[in-house]
Amino acid sequence: MIRVEGLTKVFPNPDGTEKTAVDHISFEVQPAEIYGLLGPNGAGKTTTLRMISGLLRPTDGQVIIKGEEVTRRPELVKRHIGYLTANTGLYARLTPFEMLEYFATLYNIPRDVARRRIAELVGWLGMDSYIRLRCGALSTGQKQRVNIARALIADPPILVLDEPTLGLDVLSNRLILEFIRTQAAAGKAVLLSTHALDEIDQMCRRMGLIHNGRLIAEGELDTLRAQTGRQRLSEVFLHLVGATDPVFTQ
Repeated sequence: MIRVEGLTKVFPNPDGTEKTAVDHISFEVQPAEIYGLLGPNGAGKTTTLRMISGLLRPTDGQVIIKGEEVTRRPELVKRHIGYLTANTGLYARLTPFEMLEYFATLYNIPRDVARRRIAELVGWLGMDSYIRLRCGALSTGQKQRVNIARALIADPPILVLDEPTLGLDVLSNRLILEFIRTQAAAGKAVLLSTHALDEIDQMCRRMGLIHNGRLIAEGELDTLRAQTGRQRLSEVFLHLVGATDPVFTQ
């Protein structure tokens, strides 16, 4: 459902040089799969997700979403994708209900269908107690639930999630991860980027590791364990990025 082929993004530097943020990476995400994208800060994960979602034009390579190349028909492709980041903003003076109604109109969802969809999302995400409060008064976890509902209002077949649980408390974290599982079980293709290695370990059968803009490893965790001779995902990660030397020495 998502096919990434030779995806590359080069940014100009102020001094006239260039920075290659993403360097010819390729991978696929299938329906009913949660694919984990790992990498340290600055590795190129967010740039990759923005290109996949049609928010950033690649320098080279292509992204195929449900058979359509993203840059050729971006508006059509965007309708297939629910994109969520930890920093997605809300309109502070609107209520969650008003937010969801507004985004439903952007997707041309009929009013009665939108109302049913909003009711479903409110129930699934446990938003009943604050659905009529202004978004500016909500907690971090409540705001992220609203953002998830916004990303899902059109019931897209693909979810692109960039650090969706960053900064959340344990209960909100658990609810959101369980909700992501239900979406994959319903047949959605989920691309999940996170620094929380335990989340990848729990939720993803396959994963890719980006380092310095390159996809340096990809596959099932058992394959990566065999490749590195390490068992814990954190040790696999450190081995693959070459960070195995002691940090402190006497």
